[in-house]
Amino acid sequence: MSPGILGKKIGMTQVFRPDGQVVPVTVLKAGPCVVVQRKTPATDGYDAVQLGLMEYAKKSGVSKPATGHLKKSGAEGVKFLREFRLDETTNGDLKAGDRVLVDEFKPKDKVDVIGISKGRGFAGLVKRHHFRGGDDSHGSMFHRAPGSIGASSFPSRVFPGMRMAGHMGTSRVTVRNLEVVEVDSEDNVLLVKGAVPGPNGGYVVVRRARK
Repeated sequence: MSPGILGKKIGMTQVFRPDGQVVPVTVLKAGPCVVVQRKTPATDGYDAVQLGLMEYAKKSGVSKPATGHLKKSGAEGVKFLREFRLDETTNGDLKAGDRVLVDEFKPKDKVDVIGISKGRGFAGLVKRHHFRGGDDSHGSMFHRAPGSIGASSFPSRVFPGMRMAGHMGTSRVTVRNLEVVEVDSEDNVLLVKGAVPGPNGGYVVVRRARK
């Protein structure tokens, strides 16, 4: 059993269960993947497998060191790589060159999906941190301003981690315990219940649920 698979987000749609219930799903193009490297406790200090998503990539888009690394497993052209830790529940027989396909998953399986959230640019406190803001009427002059960010006499500085306006989005987001609704092994498509972080066409990591 593979610990996970790599893919791309295609978009959202809905499907009908046999009882007529409507289920919102995200369509993922999952795999095929190739095992680029197998790490073992003897050589690397831990047990893990490095997967690469098989897709067309220009040679100019892959660096020379990466090309040499991929050539060992016959995975030239792979540019999206991620590593999965192995434990007693996952397949420890995977080796470099093996293929990982979407049929590793079955309907009703629980998975965690990891993606990069959409970039929102520079955002204020209300949008970025959901601050309430001030009154919008009755002569108020405090609407969407940050307010105090620290005293002047002591500590005379702004503490690290102060929630302020800034760059919003493009961060690593994990959505846990999504249900696999349908698996299409012919087209390498995985349908999971609910929303998945990132834009359509963005890379995602699908791993077996940990909690």
